[in-house]
Amino acid sequence: MLIVCLYVDDLIFTGNDSGMFEKFKKSMMAEFEMSDLEKMHYFLGLEVVQSKMEFFVCQKKYVGEILDKFQMKDCNPASTPTEFGLKLHKDLEGKKVDSTLYRQIVGSLIYLTGTRPDIMYAVSLISKFMESPTKMHLLAAKRILRYLQGTKDFGMFFKANEKSELIGFTDSDYAGDQDSRRSTLGYIFMLGTGPISWSSKKQPIVTLSSTEAKFVTATSCACQAIWLRRILEELQLKQEGATTIFCDNSSAIKLSKNPVLHGRSKHIDVKYYFLRDLCNEGKIELKYCPGEEQLADIFTKSLKLHSFLNLINLMGVCSRKDAKL
Repeated sequence: MLIVCLYVDDLIFTGNDSGMFEKFKKSMMAEFEMSDLEKMHYFLGLEVVQSKMEFFVCQKKYVGEILDKFQMKDCNPASTPTEFGLKLHKDLEGKKVDSTLYRQIVGSLIYLTGTRPDIMYAVSLISKFMESPTKMHLLAAKRILRYLQGTKDFGMFFKANEKSELIGFTDSDYAGDQDSRRSTLGYIFMLGTGPISWSSKKQPIVTLSSTEAKFVTATSCACQAIWLRRILEELQLKQEGATTIFCDNSSAIKLSKNPVLHGRSKHIDVKYYFLRDLCNEGKIELKYCPGEEQLADIFTKSLKLHSFLNLINLMGVCSRKDAKL
């Protein structure tokens, strides 16, 4: 998910750069009949509160609507979107549930992930079973709704920052999928103080080691980094030097730099060595970070409450009250 906020130019642009938006508005108004409504407050379910130096975006009203729609507005709140260590699988012997209802819940939650990266992994997990959901899958979906009950006003908080440096975090859960044994990849990119792009999904191949799983995930993350660098350059936020991507696997980092093939890497598809070229060209730099600081961890597995709260705080997800706007 990528969020590009053209209405917050005062936060991320300074000097002559902010004039780009004024020129754009004037050219549009000259071509089309339109009105300048100044700062945005509400658009397509997104609620925006902003000041000169900060802004907060959430979907509180939309959360209330989906809780009401699925008769969960009076449910007891949950502290996390998934139970710690939850592993869902195809439940062939389980009790079937209304697949239409299940798909409606998943579809509604997918739209919410635009401002709620904290539920990205959980929504990605339940979306795998839309073809034939059972009671087990429905309970997992309702757990997410219960979590939203207690975090209705959560959203993303951004602060003005002199350095608009793009930083990525990448992680994987080796062989996490119980049915296909594929690993789950996750990454998130931060620009300044807030997240702008994140993902959680199954890897396209079955990997044979945790090192390979991390390497494949890092390659996907690097491709996204190159795309984001081009977008930011168009927005006059050209990134100087290499984009840093943090990974918690030393072997994967070494593999991105070491041209010597060995038993654990010679079978990896050639296309994934695109990462090595990016590192050699100085566009991407993989760095090690400890697990407790790995933001992408929240996109690959169910976490304990303490770890979950720590990571959402680091990525700038908080309540409207905590944002103090």
